[in-house]
Amino acid sequence: MDVDITLRVDGVEQRLTVDTRTTLLDALRERLHNTSPKKGCDHGQCGACTVLLDGERAVSCLALAVAHQGAEVVTAAGLADGEELHPLQRAFVEHDAFQCGYCTPGQIVSAVGMLAEADAGWPSAVTADLTADKVTLDDGEIAERMSGNLCRCAAYANIRPAIAEVAR
Repeated sequence: MDVDITLRVDGVEQRLTVDTRTTLLDALRERLHNTSPKKGCDHGQCGACTVLLDGERAVSCLALAVAHQGAEVVTAAGLADGEELHPLQRAFVEHDAFQCGYCTPGQIVSAVGMLAEADAGWPSAVTADLTADKVTLDDGEIAERMSGNLCRCAAYANIRPAIAEVAR
C-alpha cells in the first residue's frame, strides 16, 4: 500500500509516495537521492545511517518513513551552512578522522546529536554525576556515547579527539 508523506530533509520540504514498508533510509537514498546516510548493516547495529530525526539521533534503517510524516530530518549533507562546514565536519578533516569515509556521515551526525544530549544534561552509562546540568565529555563519555557508530577502518583514535575539540 502506498502512502503520501511529507518530510523536511536538510531544510527542504519533500513530498513523496512510499510503500508503508519503506524505511526512512530507503526513502532518503532511493526516493530523494540523498546518499549521505549509508546503508551498512540494515539492522541498526553500525550507525552508518544515523540522521537527526526531529533533533534526536536515529538509525534511519530501523525507522519506517510513514511513521515520521512531517518530521524534520537532518543528514550530514544538511549540516553545512552553504560552503561553510559544520564545526564537527571541519574537525573530522583537521584530525584526519576517517579512512574509507563510509561511516563518516553517520559518525558526524551522531556526534552532533551527542553534543546536544550532553548539553541538555542527558547522562550515559558512564556519567559520574547523574544530577549535573551539563555532562563533561571526556574520552570515556565520548567513547560510550559514540559506541553505536562503528568504523571498520578503526579511525577511533582520530574520531574521539575531533569530537573532543568541538565539545570544548
